[in-house]
Amino acid sequence: MTGFILLVAVVLILCVFSDRLSGRIGVPALLIFIGIGIFFGCDGPVKISFENYEFASWVCDTALIVIMFTGGFSMNWKSAKPVMVKAGLLSTLGVAVTAGVTCLFCRFVLNFGFAESLLLGSVISSTDAASVFSVLRSKKLNLKNGLAPLLEAESGSNDPFSYMLTVISLSLLSDDGSTPIFLLIVSQLAFGVIFGGLTGILGAFVSKKFKAQTEGFECILFLAFALLAYGLASLPDGNGYLSVYIAGIIIGNAKTPKQNYHGKSRIVKFINNVLGITLNGKGKGIAPSEAVVFLNGVTGICQIAVFFLLGLLSTPSQFGESILLAVPIYLCLTLLSRPVAVAIFGGKSPIADRLFISLAGLRGASSIVFAILAIVSGAQTEHNIFNIVFCICLLSMLVQGTLLPAAAKKLDLIDDTSDVLKTFNDYREDDLMTMMRMFIPEKHSWEGKKLSELTLPTGSLAVMIRRGKETIIPRGDTVIEANDSVILSVPPYKSDQIDKSLKLREIPINSRHIWSNAQIRDLNLPKRLLIVMIKRGEESIIPSGATTILNGDIVVVTDTEEAVTV
Repeated sequence: MTGFILLVAVVLILCVFSDRLSGRIGVPALLIFIGIGIFFGCDGPVKISFENYEFASWVCDTALIVIMFTGGFSMNWKSAKPVMVKAGLLSTLGVAVTAGVTCLFCRFVLNFGFAESLLLGSVISSTDAASVFSVLRSKKLNLKNGLAPLLEAESGSNDPFSYMLTVISLSLLSDDGSTPIFLLIVSQLAFGVIFGGLTGILGAFVSKKFKAQTEGFECILFLAFALLAYGLASLPDGNGYLSVYIAGIIIGNAKTPKQNYHGKSRIVKFINNVLGITLNGKGKGIAPSEAVVFLNGVTGICQIAVFFLLGLLSTPSQFGESILLAVPIYLCLTLLSRPVAVAIFGGKSPIADRLFISLAGLRGASSIVFAILAIVSGAQTEHNIFNIVFCICLLSMLVQGTLLPAAAKKLDLIDDTSDVLKTFNDYREDDLMTMMRMFIPEKHSWEGKKLSELTLPTGSLAVMIRRGKETIIPRGDTVIEANDSVILSVPPYKSDQIDKSLKLREIPINSRHIWSNAQIRDLNLPKRLLIVMIKRGEESIIPSGATTILNGDIVVVTDTEEAVTV
């Protein structure tokens, strides 16, 4: 027992430090976790013999429940909503096309049996949420055209469909005829959606009303709802992973007083208006941003456990034949199957977007876990499915995971004005420094005065002056001139420092917006709404009545029925 505890401690320490190392060498941390597992495995220096597929399947299934629930919980529905149709098509029909093309390749090029070809195509048909999230977050890939929320929504939601295809393939291999394929599909989808929705609604209601005596117990409650969603859906042969993901989305996006984003999602409106459950209003509730931090920590442990266990379970010395089959299948998957699915269901996206979406189809833990499921089920296959899938996933994480940041830059998809973390529910604005621009028109009270003579807002500091094309680092004796732009560092906005009724939201302005090219003084704004700031590129403008709102601006407004401007 002592030896096991020491082993766990050493593995966790190595994995935590390797996470930081991955950023330096440009290799996904999850790949290093697998490498650590191989190091401790039977072919590594430590030589731990581990062949218990049943235990590995149980651990990995439980870990996937947490990972998928966190994926749904942390997805910001407001950011993902514009791309959900495209993401939904890619995560369902796109997965089917990927599996189908790969199946045909294995059947007619590699001469696999049909059922085995379908099984292999199904197992590797989904992109891995953990791998995609890891690359996007660790590399802070701020992508244009809504690609980040699209990839997060797709990779987080396509495992259930891949799992369903895997179950169907195993049913064909067993050939017991106990359940018709059509009924199997209906039960997988119907029970997954029904129990996921019911558990999500119940969890959202409880999270709004419940306050535990011991701090942190509310977050543990979320894990209970994740397990409940999986268990309820799985009992009648439903899709437990689909149930978990739907429950995570509903609970994570149910609006509570502590939540750190604004606006009502359609999910919340549906629950409020149709089902009569009030998720808005008075109540202590649980802060989703705090819960996501907790769930991310638990998910991190689950990812370490899964990838280390998969590495420990593997036997690289037996990869000889498997790698020869894995390479052509991987090339088919990357260069044919995935691009075909993206071309059909990727919408009318630019070519650069489609190329990047195709490249971002990383394979990872979920595919290997489904391969373990095939072994545990006792399905008879001619080839070692686990070894083939394992090698494909290694190639995917090593090649695509490493090249993804460079590909985004090469395709000109990096957006320096956005933050990829905004697509997650645990997003928080950077509190280190907030910049404010003050334009000094002629006859302004600051014109002609030294900086030392001005009374600046408490806690603020003049850090720069823009005078035409000149940039001036100010001193106390610097004189302010007309048409200067004074850049101030001001204390960050913190919601607990002001009236709780004040809420902020961002309004993107395009050429068709009624505010585009209009002066603020000419707008007929309701009394409850006030424009407090305009984001123009990297510049933050404090507006006046004469400020003109331009196409491409992001207007920050207060929006509360309680607040009235006077």
